[in-house]
Amino acid sequence: MGHQQIRGALLAVSACVGLSGLNPALAAAMPAGASSAAAVPWAGKGGADPTFTPDGDMVVFVHGKGTARALYVSHRQAGRWSKPERAPFSRHWMNFEPVMAPDGSYLVFVSNRPVKRHGQVLDGYFGGKVQPGRGGNLWRVDFVHGRWGEPMHLPDVVNVSTATYSPTVAADGSIYFTHPDPRTHRTRMYVARRVDGKFRLPHPVSFSNGVQSDFDPAVAPDQSFIVFSSDRPPTPRNQNEVFVAFATAQGWSTPVPLGIYGYEARLGPDQRVLYYIAGADDRIHRFPIAGWLTRHAADGRR
Repeated sequence: MGHQQIRGALLAVSACVGLSGLNPALAAAMPAGASSAAAVPWAGKGGADPTFTPDGDMVVFVHGKGTARALYVSHRQAGRWSKPERAPFSRHWMNFEPVMAPDGSYLVFVSNRPVKRHGQVLDGYFGGKVQPGRGGNLWRVDFVHGRWGEPMHLPDVVNVSTATYSPTVAADGSIYFTHPDPRTHRTRMYVARRVDGKFRLPHPVSFSNGVQSDFDPAVAPDQSFIVFSSDRPPTPRNQNEVFVAFATAQGWSTPVPLGIYGYEARLGPDQRVLYYIAGADDRIHRFPIAGWLTRHAADGRR
């Protein structure tokens, strides 16, 4: 089955479950929450990166723009989301790109906060230039018995520069993230494996070569697939398309475009729905990936 046939099958799946998000040539995108009577808390301008506990009853997301970005928390009870409250560890600095660990025991997020007490906020690098005050390092905050701990700066082996962004966490604790390629300065994806409680030196994800910009990864807990945004072919000029790659015995498969344009993808709690920001309207949309996963599994059994 070709990519267009798979996309056609996904349209049928979308019609059944009330979800969509293909590019306009294939289907009208649906903002997350548009099909429900009560809007989800991350809907609207300025919302980004909803990440969930495994039971789907708590969400952490970003609200705001630029250096005003902060993390908010909402809980679902009896099918309704509570009024979002600012996370207690996100009162200061710029905090964004949260991702919940697959077991829900901790959160990793990006912040420009000083690494050392009384230090300076971090400068970053993206868009081909230095970004004053918009840097990022990865921080971890534990979530135990319903209470947040204090943020902990991840080791320097992971925070390789002040432009360390876009974390995603696997079930074994390995962290995928982005960082400018030292040669081309294009955004490239890396993985730091966690072995015996310690992070190994990060290395580039095999298909991310630093020639095209690859960013905003979202990895399955078992690392069976990874979703990310890129400007690689066949992405149209000045667009970012969302791709998927699958783990094989030989390593990662060649990435395939999902047919949606956007960035900052996050997997839903069941790993079957993707939340992403569509470049067309800067709002969070959702896209079912169950068809792609089912098709890949079927191909693997042949």
